[in-house]
Amino acid sequence: MIHTMRLVNIAKFATKALIIGSAIAALVACSGGARVRKPAELVPVTNQFDLAPVWSTSVGSSETFNFHPVVAGDAVYAASHRGNLVKIDLANGNKVWEASVPERITVGPGSDGRVTAVVTTKGTVYAYDDTGKPIWNVSVGSEVLTEPVVAGGVVIIRALDNRFIGLDAQTGTRKWIYQRQQSALSLRVGYGMLAIGNEVIVTGFAGGRFGMIAIANGGLVWESPISFPKGFSEIERLNDVTAKPSMEGEILCAVSYQGRIGCGQARTGNLIWFKDFSSFTGTAQSPDMVFSANEKSHVTAFATKDGNQVWENDKLTFRDVGEPMAVGRVLLMGDAQGYVHAFSQADGQMVARIRHDSSPITAAPIAVGGLILIQSQGGKIAAYSPK
Repeated sequence: MIHTMRLVNIAKFATKALIIGSAIAALVACSGGARVRKPAELVPVTNQFDLAPVWSTSVGSSETFNFHPVVAGDAVYAASHRGNLVKIDLANGNKVWEASVPERITVGPGSDGRVTAVVTTKGTVYAYDDTGKPIWNVSVGSEVLTEPVVAGGVVIIRALDNRFIGLDAQTGTRKWIYQRQQSALSLRVGYGMLAIGNEVIVTGFAGGRFGMIAIANGGLVWESPISFPKGFSEIERLNDVTAKPSMEGEILCAVSYQGRIGCGQARTGNLIWFKDFSSFTGTAQSPDMVFSANEKSHVTAFATKDGNQVWENDKLTFRDVGEPMAVGRVLLMGDAQGYVHAFSQADGQMVARIRHDSSPITAAPIAVGGLILIQSQGGKIAAYSPK
């Protein structure tokens, strides 16, 4: 994600070609240029458990974009920037089928195991059945940087122009549209969508807000602010909830860029607490804690019930860690050099490390069926078994 974030100035109808790292450097007014962003050297770690490789395969590079694999049933669906769409057997890593999307794509697929959808750089949605056969395609008339969600018989597309579009999963016919107001300046990046069953999605918005949308009709169920823009310049006032919110039990947590982290009730969106914090890689939750990394790659744990800070680990400073995932007693996240780091949820100590490959790991690992799935920007996707 860090490589694809840019600023969109709607008011001037022009795209600002600013990489998010440059914006961050300007905001903190640091001196020293590259020396400030030099990634920390890895500290020695004695692995307290192993992530043993089970299988690996290549789906093709995602270039500088943040592609997530998606699991549906007993299969993994993944894609590459050049349009290679793959269904992989979860148990053994064998490719069940491959399809060639006619255009390049900037986000990974969405799938419910029956219909798999991808969106191209030109804003065309291509849908495939579970044999890899194309079944329909339709243009949404705008660039799309957010991965589609397929749930409840609907393919949900979030366009860069702030439209949410619900397409019939079998035919591609538009079922509904929900339009958000344009912001004067917002991050040009995918805004993650969290599907809860086949009923709703939860997602972030520009201006420090997040909300819940009904899958069946696109209606806004609730909307809640997590933070508010502050500062004088347009860049200082950027305050978007870009990362996918997380959920554990009945508690939702979200974090905004240049804003706050907070947790609240999933049914209403009412926040229980919030703290000043800034992140574009999102949150992960255990039953008692919520975890997030800031722009410096300092990893922090907060108590879910009241937001009190439990621990902070700064050993990965400027290593550009990716999205976090909490599983069992550990927190996992990759970094820009292809390492996967495991932290103890209890105290934040690093308890294991593996090298997946040499390319950035920006997408969150996935825990499913006793396996940990990881996809790097280089295109390697692998399953590991914790031992």
